[in-house]
Amino acid sequence: MSALFRGRMAALAGVVALLAAVFTGVGAGTAGAVDSSARIAAVGGWTCPGVAVPPGYVITMFNSSGCNGAGAWLQQPVRDGIWTCSGSPIVSGYVITNYDRNGCSGVGGWYHQLVRNGIWTCPYSPIPAGYRSTTYDARGCSGLGAWLTIRA
Repeated sequence: MSALFRGRMAALAGVVALLAAVFTGVGAGTAGAVDSSARIAAVGGWTCPGVAVPPGYVITMFNSSGCNGAGAWLQQPVRDGIWTCSGSPIVSGYVITNYDRNGCSGVGGWYHQLVRNGIWTCPYSPIPAGYRSTTYDARGCSGLGAWLTIRA
């Protein structure tokens, strides 16, 4: 029972991190950016905290010892079927379809896929224009719940 509770708490922590990034713009580097063009990684790659994620890129790995112990994030171009770290931006046209509480070196990982008719989406996944959520499955997204997403 305590293992189940710990698993649920870890999942909740991942969801909170994702929401914090969405509402504060931290994952996209929009919050408090003084000169965003100077803070954007030229072509992605390993970056230190505070560096904006370029448009069309996502955060896919975390190295806690990088950047002199501050942690380093790997930014890569988005593609269909890519695992990302909690706090990564969600690129337009993509949805979140799975969750791994141990992914991304323990930060939590989210699986991104291009939206299509009949795909199951996780909580807090964007639902692109022209689609809507219908049926709910409490077991989906590693126990966080999932909604069937169909064309509107």
